[in-house]
Amino acid sequence: MQKDIETERLVLRPFRLSDSERVAELAGEKVIADMTANIPHPYEPAMAYEWIQTHQTQYIEGESVVYAITLKDCDDIIGAVGFPLLDHGLGVLGYWLGVPFWGRGIAFEAAEALVEFYKSHHGLTELHVMHLAENERSKSVIKKLGVGYVENMMRQMQGQNREICVYKSVF
Repeated sequence: MQKDIETERLVLRPFRLSDSERVAELAGEKVIADMTANIPHPYEPAMAYEWIQTHQTQYIEGESVVYAITLKDCDDIIGAVGFPLLDHGLGVLGYWLGVPFWGRGIAFEAAEALVEFYKSHHGLTELHVMHLAENERSKSVIKKLGVGYVENMMRQMQGQNREICVYKSVF
């Protein structure tokens, strides 16, 4: 069973199907799609519902883990953090945060808590993360995490070639 992770301000918990409306509301903003590789615009509640339905099976099979980010005083989700790919100690980090919650250090706090929890309890030994070259907020989160820069490269995403910055660290 996927355990909650708590920080000073946050609770990272498994998503519930009832979160799909809130996911669509927050992740459905165009700026979120513009700054992520896998979130389309528009993003409908049915799409969020389907996405959430995949989480438990992928977690049980050890392929990935996704957490809802919530504030300690409120159970409404404000974003997501996870490893969309887990493979023998390697975790590929991904996250997004609703626009009203930007600029408060929440993405860093959630990502750091997830990485530390997986290093301590699940044998995480290598971390990969990337961001779109123009996404300065993600660059800041990754820099604070101390993940080493590797290279910039071009990737096909949502029907167009996009420049991404790639980072890796081994623990």
